[in-house]
Amino acid sequence: MTISRLNPDGLHVTPGYHHVTVVESAGRTAYLAGQCPLGADGEVVAPGDVLGQVDQVVANTLRALAAVDATPDHVVRTVIYVTDDADKSLGDVWRRLLDSPLKAAFTTASTLVGVSGLGFPGQLVELDVTAALSDQPT
Repeated sequence: MTISRLNPDGLHVTPGYHHVTVVESAGRTAYLAGQCPLGADGEVVAPGDVLGQVDQVVANTLRALAAVDATPDHVVRTVIYVTDDADKSLGDVWRRLLDSPLKAAFTTASTLVGVSGLGFPGQLVELDVTAALSDQPT
């Protein structure tokens, strides 16, 4: 499997992600459920702290990827949802993700969206991930 990422001429320069991600001969794809800032007990962590919640989302996403023998390098699409009106929070979330162990996932096709609400009370961030896997499970 080969994953290539590109930014076509004539499109704006991106802050780290690529406009297009192409997977050659991908036999298997993993679609992760939206990864939320929940601890193992099912409770929202870091109430009111969007960056603390990002850290939990990163940890949960890494765990979910590992369950299918994938790494952040296998990620081909991300959508980040942030419940905050302040533009600064969106940028802070993006920078925190780029500084995290999941950073390679955000060199691919990525979208960052401000939303009015998410599924759990107090939840400020959620991450939707698609990963291309090798043809055979290990």
